[in-house]
Amino acid sequence: MNRRAMVTGATRGIGRATAVALAESGWDVAITGRTARAGEGRDDSDTGEGRSIPGSLEETASAVRATGRRTLELTADLHDHSALQRAVDRAVDEWGGVDLLVNNAVDTGPGSMVPILELTVAQLESKLDANVVAPLVLIKAVLPGMVARGAGIIVNVTSHTATGDPPGPIGQGGWGVGYAASKAAFHRFAPLLAVELGDQGIRAYNLDPGYVETERQLVNAAALGLVGHYRGAPPSVPAAAIAWIGDLPDELENGQTVRGQKVALTHGLHPDWRAPR
Repeated sequence: MNRRAMVTGATRGIGRATAVALAESGWDVAITGRTARAGEGRDDSDTGEGRSIPGSLEETASAVRATGRRTLELTADLHDHSALQRAVDRAVDEWGGVDLLVNNAVDTGPGSMVPILELTVAQLESKLDANVVAPLVLIKAVLPGMVARGAGIIVNVTSHTATGDPPGPIGQGGWGVGYAASKAAFHRFAPLLAVELGDQGIRAYNLDPGYVETERQLVNAAALGLVGHYRGAPPSVPAAAIAWIGDLPDELENGQTVRGQKVALTHGLHPDWRAPR
């Protein structure tokens, strides 16, 4: 298999860490995201209040190039399906194809942490469009080339919210149904891809990252006085697991859900991050 990857949502967090981890493993990495330049990132989430957040495509691209691998900076919004198709088309035009697709990006706008009685239909539709339809657009864009070559890997960064029940309502350890419902639908892609196209060389996996302390969450925690209240893994942990999947696809059951933090510890992919601070 050639080593040409595409990672969505690569401006920061798990996406950025994954792009770097794949580059360090010998992959050329095309990266997508909304924030093109440093300093442009803003938190549009329910509690973000438009706060500035670090991360950009140019910074991730610089980190990828520092490993000696190629990269493409592809500005694209999940709600702009044409832009997503153009991103894949450019990777195909310049590199000849995409061999590994990492669907990491999610809709970060309002509606993820909203109770059912307050959730609007428009918010739910936005979550479904970005978290379910957009990944399908990307999958369908890369699949013809993968099938023609007889090999391809798709990793979908899913969430515990897709399959687990919250321990309490929002504000007490819970999450909103808008986000959970969209991730639940997204969670079904990998096993069905494995069933339908596994015999044509397509391997697909869900990657459950567990709780991860991304830049967005750290900025919000500081603003809300919650620093140290919740403890998560750094983004480099699920990134290491994704790079491992890219290197050892034949050792995994096609279509399965990989627990990123468990895999990182079991296989020694990352230093133990759980030591007391």
